[in-house]
Amino acid sequence: MAEPILKWVGGKRQLLSDLRSRFPIEYDQYHEPFIGGGAVFFKLEPTIGSINDLNRRLITFYKIIRDHPDQLIKENQRHSYDEDYYYDARDRFNKLHTLDERSVKQEIEEASLMLYLNRTGYNGLYRENQSGGFNVPFGEHSNPDFIRKKQIRAASAILADIDIHNADFTYIAEQATPKDLVYFDPPYEPVSKTADFTQYQSDGFSKSDQERLRDLAVRLNKNNVYVVISNSPPVWELYADIPDFTVSYVNAARMVNSDASNRGDVAEVIITNVPPGQQQQQKICDYM
Repeated sequence: MAEPILKWVGGKRQLLSDLRSRFPIEYDQYHEPFIGGGAVFFKLEPTIGSINDLNRRLITFYKIIRDHPDQLIKENQRHSYDEDYYYDARDRFNKLHTLDERSVKQEIEEASLMLYLNRTGYNGLYRENQSGGFNVPFGEHSNPDFIRKKQIRAASAILADIDIHNADFTYIAEQATPKDLVYFDPPYEPVSKTADFTQYQSDGFSKSDQERLRDLAVRLNKNNVYVVISNSPPVWELYADIPDFTVSYVNAARMVNSDASNRGDVAEVIITNVPPGQQQQQKICDYM
């Protein structure tokens, strides 16, 4: 069984059972336009479909896992857990990001550095400044695993026939076909000014983006595509009066936070057009 290789803000490990209870019993291809750490994707282990993210580094990482797993593992073995080495690796990672074109060798190096920085940086955060530079400081860990040999090979096998995109989430309008399942896990609408989880990369996700996502969900629904969306409570109003969609809420533990003392349960909403009789099971209360 595969598992997520990266730690990622907004990961859905704690929400898996609630999400799957809203998934249809039967569907064709599986698509995830905001793949992030891929907790849901790797749990499902789909054999056909697509993943996508606007973060170019993240998508390069998944492509390298799919296409060059052995070379990636070999590159991972070059690293050492040392603070000075960490900052040199971070500088190299950011330099590679500025290149308009990279060779396969450079992409393998970038993917390896991303994994190393993710496993050895502070609290497993991925964060970019406004210029797109990765700026997470060194973290204190006990024997961090940044080689991840077993996990990389398992993930590579699952990704073998999956299309991987680095595009706006609307790509799915052209790729999804009737009876496919699309799971959207966008950067969340913040519940307050101090609870903004959207800035994991330099480009944010605005209220207008949330509205574009809603309009896309309606379009997919008309094309008989199954849709499941997870988000924060402020978004429920966008879907409250749309036929065929139901909105529910659930509490989920926030596992990655810059302040460890602030980790805990937060309310999330799950929105879907999957008819109740076709859902895998019922575990969530309707949002009121």
